[in-house]
Amino acid sequence: MNRKTIILITLGFFIAFFMYHSLQETKPIEIENSPDWVSLEEAQVQSASTGKLIMVDVFEIGCKYCRAMEREVYPDSTVRLVIDQGYIPVKLDGNSEESITINGEQMSSREFAQSKGAFVFPTVLILDSQGELIKKRTGYMGIDELRQFLYRKES
Repeated sequence: MNRKTIILITLGFFIAFFMYHSLQETKPIEIENSPDWVSLEEAQVQSASTGKLIMVDVFEIGCKYCRAMEREVYPDSTVRLVIDQGYIPVKLDGNSEESITINGEQMSSREFAQSKGAFVFPTVLILDSQGELIKKRTGYMGIDELRQFLYRKES
């Protein structure tokens, strides 16, 4: 083999090695103490039987504030306590065409989010068991803000 071939093979090996390690670093990280997210359809069933309200976190994949809430706010033990005691948590991509079912009706996640006024992300919706909007809040909320929003009966 000539020198050029050896250099190209070595360079290819290093590129493959670094790509492999880079991809390993970008795997999603399991967030400890994250709420037990359920589908909207399942949340309606649970809400009807338990009397709890439905909390819908409407997010967008590229939204840094949505990711910050997912990493820092929802796993907080005080926030988890409030959610676990009074709410059934649902996570919904507000820009997705994924089909969801609410009140037996099929629609995309985007259509549902827009029907509830969630055009900006993150948005937190509080719904009753029938899917009726009780209150909503748009924008990033820190731990204290989210707790206060969930405690308050009216928005």
